[in-house]
Amino acid sequence: MILTGIVLGLLVAAYLAGSIALMIGLGLSFRQALLYLPLKLVYRIDDRRIRLARQAETPVIYVITHQSRLDPALMLSLLPDDTLHILDAQSAKAMWLEPWRELARTIAFNAEHVFVSRRLVRVLKRKGRIAVYLPENVEPDTRAFRLYRAVSRIALQGDARIVPIFIDGARHLPFSLVDEDNAPRRPLQRLRVGTLEPLTVNELTARAGAANTTASNVLFDRVAEARSGMSFSRQSLFQAVRRAARRFGADRQIVEDAISGTLTYRQLLMAARIFAGRFARMTAPGEAVGVLLPNSNGIAISLLGLMSAGRTAAMINYTAGPANVTSAIRTALIRTIVSSRAFIDKAGLEDIVEAAKAGGARFVWAEDIRDGIGNFDRLVAALCWQSPVSAQDPAAPALIMFTSGSEGAPKAVVLSHQNLIANAMQVEARLAVGPRDFLMNVLPVFHSFGLLGGLILPLLTGVRTLLYPSPLHYKQIPQVAAKRRPTILFSTDTFLSAYAKAAGDDDFSSLRFAVAGAEPLRAETRRVWKERFDTRLLEGFGLTEAAPVVAVSTATHNREGSVGRLLPGVRVRLEPVDGIADGGRLWIRGPNVMMGYMSADKPGMLQQLPEAWHDTGDIVSFDREGFVVIRGRAKRFAKIAGEMVSLGAIEMLVQSLWPEHRHAVVAVPDKRRGERIVLVTTAAEADAAELRRAGKEAGIAELAVPQDIVKVDEIPILGTGKIDYPTTRKLAIDRLGLAAAA
Repeated sequence: MILTGIVLGLLVAAYLAGSIALMIGLGLSFRQALLYLPLKLVYRIDDRRIRLARQAETPVIYVITHQSRLDPALMLSLLPDDTLHILDAQSAKAMWLEPWRELARTIAFNAEHVFVSRRLVRVLKRKGRIAVYLPENVEPDTRAFRLYRAVSRIALQGDARIVPIFIDGARHLPFSLVDEDNAPRRPLQRLRVGTLEPLTVNELTARAGAANTTASNVLFDRVAEARSGMSFSRQSLFQAVRRAARRFGADRQIVEDAISGTLTYRQLLMAARIFAGRFARMTAPGEAVGVLLPNSNGIAISLLGLMSAGRTAAMINYTAGPANVTSAIRTALIRTIVSSRAFIDKAGLEDIVEAAKAGGARFVWAEDIRDGIGNFDRLVAALCWQSPVSAQDPAAPALIMFTSGSEGAPKAVVLSHQNLIANAMQVEARLAVGPRDFLMNVLPVFHSFGLLGGLILPLLTGVRTLLYPSPLHYKQIPQVAAKRRPTILFSTDTFLSAYAKAAGDDDFSSLRFAVAGAEPLRAETRRVWKERFDTRLLEGFGLTEAAPVVAVSTATHNREGSVGRLLPGVRVRLEPVDGIADGGRLWIRGPNVMMGYMSADKPGMLQQLPEAWHDTGDIVSFDREGFVVIRGRAKRFAKIAGEMVSLGAIEMLVQSLWPEHRHAVVAVPDKRRGERIVLVTTAAEADAAELRRAGKEAGIAELAVPQDIVKVDEIPILGTGKIDYPTTRKLAIDRLGLAAAA
């Protein structure tokens, strides 16, 4: 009895001591600390950033992304106890909330009515604090988005600072508000409380600049920024995939191909562990190791194996041609390349292998690694599949990718683990994707769009992925889609158009949406997919240097003619361009923007960006709601008789005339004007007189309308689906007999 009393006394003393430590460490009241301590212990809460929220200068509005019924209890325990909490009826009436009820000065039961109340503005004007709980939907419907408008209006009227709060992991708790199919439950899910610095709506609007001017959207973006910045932060890509395995289940099927079948998270990481051991023995820490593989389970294993080993994966574009491959090997100082004999033989890439060897690289064959796996290797992998082989540094280079070469020689782009994870989470904060989805990735993983959208994003969000080997199988891909019923597809306009022509009306009917990038999405392609498959095409914009996504359309924000709105956390500035009044040259910075370039004249040397800003080379404009309109590449403007002409705009005009065909507009040398514009088209009926008439009706200057038309059977395209403009321009010059002038 005495012993029991002593034990109880010690427990009470420990409880009180822990509560006092929380009072001192976080600045909580004693009552808050008493209630918070068991939550902190059970859910191992990382609350280091809550001081930023508590110390925010009043008036302040805390905007909490409401993911679970535990969120209000946490916030009532952690936020200053004079905060007015605004809860919906279901949360306010929950029985488990009773112990915390006395901490809340007021609980409002009808959020929509409260939001329009003048009382909240009066609270703020008296230097008060308000906590509002907004739906966790990344693509809120019209009703839910009204709450953002209401909160931003109240913040403006009360001159209040906004502090977004996101509780990472809350959606996986047993009392989550998210559908269990999309957020598997974990009883002891670890939680992290994340916040951003307090800023007023006017400060947020000023920071967004030309990219956004509406209060509701800047609030929406700020909340999304808090969300994207919390998930998987301070982790390498290997660690992030391991964490996803824990969240979604180690035995969840996650990646598959037609030859080797399906792998679970556990099987994927076990195989990566074995490969990592081999890579660690044959290469040096931090070394760039080439990857020359098709879309397959093997490429997922190799990438994670290299990252587990602390190596940098350099993605070899085997469609770029021998000269470009040799240049890439030398630029990135690649001494070892992981590939497959079966793939080389089947794809007929012997010339690429010879080009790589000429650049100084040796080949390690995946077949040899697999044949050398013994029982001891399997045992170690089974026991240590969650442990990386080498130390992990999230800020270190993870990938080297090469630009497409659509406008010249490819450049080596160095991306860190943080760049890749940040971009995946930025996209996840815009598009509602999760374990309920099934993605069919037809884009090559050596391309940044195919890698991020088709492999990294699904691995981190629990989306099962079918890796398909080539986007050029126009007839087979619709058949596979009809059989496997994917819900998400990433592609390009060129490929989407080709698939639609070969597909039956029901082949793509399972898709919730498809995202088109890498080139402009034509209105005709959008119309065909909507009418035939009832599929919404969302257009995005990106570049390899941004890992790659910069902006994307969503169900909430979708405007034809634009590429959507900027991802959360992306900052922009526009530089004036002579001859262009509406728009400017786009510069970007953000957590997804690359570490820097490697160039052929300084092989292996990272050339960092000055002040972290990157010149995209794109000329864009923004409307007042932040929608991005691409006016064209700076290199895709021609100067005709002193006037700046957008070749992309002329392509859009041509497309409106002959929408079922492919077109490319290029500038070629001209002795009198310096340059002249040529249309290269697959439309046999294309006529210069009709084009001039359409240009006149559209208000386009006559000198900007192509006078020369070159008709071809196919427009040259790159392996990534983009138009190959250098080859197209050369074709036009040869056809017009301008080779000497060029």
